[in-house]
Amino acid sequence: MSDLTTNLATYSVVLTYSAMSVYVIAFISFALDMAKRSGEVAAAAKAAGTDGADDTATTTAARSGKTVATVRGGTVVLEQIAAPPANGSGASGRGTTFERVGMAMTVLALVLHVGAVVLRGIAADRVPWGNMFEFSLTGTALITLIFLLVQFWQNLKFLGVFISGLTIILLGIATVNYYVPVRPLVPALTSYWLVIHVFVAIAGTGFFALGAGLAIAQLVQTYRQGRSAEQKLRFMATLPNADRLEVLTYRVLLVGFVLWTFTLIAGAIWAQSAWGRYWGWDTKEVWTFIIWVIYAGYIHARATRGWRGARSSWLALIGFAAVMFNFSVVNVFFKGLHSYSGL
Repeated sequence: MSDLTTNLATYSVVLTYSAMSVYVIAFISFALDMAKRSGEVAAAAKAAGTDGADDTATTTAARSGKTVATVRGGTVVLEQIAAPPANGSGASGRGTTFERVGMAMTVLALVLHVGAVVLRGIAADRVPWGNMFEFSLTGTALITLIFLLVQFWQNLKFLGVFISGLTIILLGIATVNYYVPVRPLVPALTSYWLVIHVFVAIAGTGFFALGAGLAIAQLVQTYRQGRSAEQKLRFMATLPNADRLEVLTYRVLLVGFVLWTFTLIAGAIWAQSAWGRYWGWDTKEVWTFIIWVIYAGYIHARATRGWRGARSSWLALIGFAAVMFNFSVVNVFFKGLHSYSGL
């Protein structure tokens, strides 16, 4: 291994730890945002004289240029009340200060994170997902990127604490337990299918992670809405209701399922090219198929059996648990033709 390769790999690790540090700041910011939301909801409930037990009244603690809570027909929402500008034109609202800081830190962390991925790839002179460490490094970057990109479609910033926390945990485990020096690929991985198959699998995992966060939020929201007095987890009152969260979960997981279906098909084609058969009941292949079956069952049950609410969300979480089991336990402890994708 040349000095340049060693130095690039070292710089990649430095950027990885730097990204983790910024992710921690983002996580704290998102957590403080939730605390602020809880305070705003409590203040609005108190101003309405309901203390959370009766939210039929509508009150607004309106102050120019501040985020305020409003009780509207059973839901407490946060709004940004902007100070009227001198020219009398309107102004669009933005999130709380902590939320904006969290998003900014997430973007900065992703820049450092992508830098770590790129340097690892240059050092290895190939795509940087040839082993568990590299897969974790690239996968967590793509999860964060998907989280940021979906904001152009739907405001899901309330998942920031989940996404940043998950990224910190996965990156921490990868750097402590899975790190290996840069090394060449085994012959079976020297194929253009490595770029296609693994990248799509990582992208599918990113959407599954986002869907898992939405499913958790939906379950918590269902729990809250089933109580007459919503004294706990007040910040959840500022999120979409349970039905809306369930719909968002379905839409996100549908994208992930399409990507995972392509992953399964591409893997079979690659297996034919590498080993002369499309399917061999290898442990990794079996678990990839199990994940596909779980999410196919989720989509089928919701579309044709009327599975809505908590049941569908639990099934979505079972699917994500299978994804994590496939990544961690199967890759590390089960022997098979895919053992090279482990440590």
